[in-house]
Amino acid sequence: MPISDVPIFSMLRTRMQWHQERQKVLATNVANADTPKFKPKDLSPLDFGRQASPGGPQQLALALTSPSHLSGPEAAAQFETNRPNYDVHPTGNAVNLEDQMIKVANNQMDYQAAISLYSRSMGLFRVAMGKK
Repeated sequence: MPISDVPIFSMLRTRMQWHQERQKVLATNVANADTPKFKPKDLSPLDFGRQASPGGPQQLALALTSPSHLSGPEAAAQFETNRPNYDVHPTGNAVNLEDQMIKVANNQMDYQAAISLYSRSMGLFRVAMGKK
């Protein structure tokens, strides 16, 4: 079995590629901060739930054994997500540099974490094979 077929490695490689693409998109947003009528873009988050289970994501019902237990996801569905609305400049540009730079920093940290996991997993395979 080639090492590229091991699920953890393929998932980490996919994650690192996603972060690379997101970095390009965020860099384009920052580069066009002064471009009239430019709207910032972002990539949708990865969903590894489908990869983790062969039949796709499945819903599990929570068993309530006490009346004081919370009901689970249905209770969380009543809250709205608060998405910040940034002002659009008079030129029509909607890029907020502070927001974009925070996204760039978070993306870089997540990418470094994926690289660290990948290299540590490779190290574990080397130890398991008796090569160090």
